[in-house]
Amino acid sequence: MKLVLIGPPGCGKGTQAELLSKKFGIPHVSSGNILRAEVAAGTAFGKKIKQYMEKGEIGPQKLITKLILSYINKNCSDGFILDGFPRTVYQAQELDKHHNIVAAIYFKLPKKEIIARITGRRTCKSCARVYHIRHAPPKKKNICDTCGGELYQRDDDKKETIVNRINVYEMETIPVIEYYKLQGILKFINAAQSPEMVFEEILHLV
Repeated sequence: MKLVLIGPPGCGKGTQAELLSKKFGIPHVSSGNILRAEVAAGTAFGKKIKQYMEKGEIGPQKLITKLILSYINKNCSDGFILDGFPRTVYQAQELDKHHNIVAAIYFKLPKKEIIARITGRRTCKSCARVYHIRHAPPKKKNICDTCGGELYQRDDDKKETIVNRINVYEMETIPVIEYYKLQGILKFINAAQSPEMVFEEILHLV
């Protein structure tokens, strides 16, 4: 099974990808996590991409495409669930050269809800566990339940960055939706529902 999850930041792609990964035993490939790992490792690529990520921009798509495809080829021989990739038609075309995508699932969510979801995120500095101040708060304010680390708001989770990320998403990624629609493999999901309801809908689709 090779799935692509498409949608604006904060629509729940990552949550659903994890649920699908556990159910089917297929790797969840988050392009954001891969890029952040490069930044954290201080690689030459990580240093280059960091400035784009902090502004909510995509960055040099050819380099990103090469990195993500390389990761998939090394780690996902039995299938994958892609989260956050492809974000451009170029990336979708490059992906198609190597893999036969079964379905592209589009998560629809109003802009107001996107902003509320993302600005409420808090991430542990030590173990990277993610919380939400409204939906999934820690037991103690700003303290991670798992490791006791300090929680913080990532730069790319702040409102000004989110607005820019949404604008970039609409400009760059909506053509990807049309791309998969023309292929006849695009599926629509109402991402404003509860995670449990969204998951049941995805299972029905796939």
